Amino acid sequence: MTYTHLLFDADDTLFDYPKAENHALSLTLTEAGIPCTDDVMQAYQTINQQLWRDLEQGLVTQATLRTERFARLVKELGITPRSQVEEISERYLELLGEGTFLLEGATELCRELQEAGFHLAIITNGIKKVQESRIAGSALAQMFEAIIVSEDTGYSKPHPGIFDYAFEALGLRPADKSRVLIVGDSLTSDIKGGLNYGIDTCWYNPYGRPNTLNQQPTYEIRQLAEVKMLVGVGGSPSVDL
Repeated sequence: MTYTHLLFDADDTLFDYPKAENHALSLTLTEAGIPCTDDVMQAYQTINQQLWRDLEQGLVTQATLRTERFARLVKELGITPRSQVEEISERYLELLGEGTFLLEGATELCRELQEAGFHLAIITNGIKKVQESRIAGSALAQMFEAIIVSEDTGYSKPHPGIFDYAFEALGLRPADKSRVLIVGDSLTSDIKGGLNYGIDTCWYNPYGRPNTLNQQPTYEIRQLAEVKMLVGVGGSPSVDL
């Protein structure tokens, strides 16, 4: 398969989201007078992950998600924070936007793909001001032709609307689907979205998690550098991964 356009998910594909989250959350909780213990951090992550799953299914809006995760957290903990939930949310987003930590090999991969002539784009369900700040402050800042954020499109992955938006932003037509590959870590948003839209998918699965989607991605990889082999950079394309 000959690809010309590569769509990358951001968090946990190129960016080290847990590191950014821990950095922002620990400072936010401390400032708000909320105990920053392992149990509290885990409680937040459980609440946050469920809300993001709800967002993928269209059960909540992103505006609701921003504050609801902290509202549920303080309710579960049974405490009254120093700040209002809205203020806590805004402070967290500000600090999260500073988290420009990249996964190992992300910079080298994108640089080599760009130099090889591929058109690169990010397609993310993240919050616009957070993602734009993180990308702009990272080594990847000048490597993407488009940054597609769900907040701009009105749709979240796996909805086809966000892929329509991405194709329009990149000057692609429906007939160009065979030239596009999406690379992401999430089965339910990146891979399901790509499969449903009719483009090839590459599941970045560094920890060997089981596939619970009941659908097979086109490729599955453990290391980001393997993307180069799939698209013929530094060797022949392979479909056996």
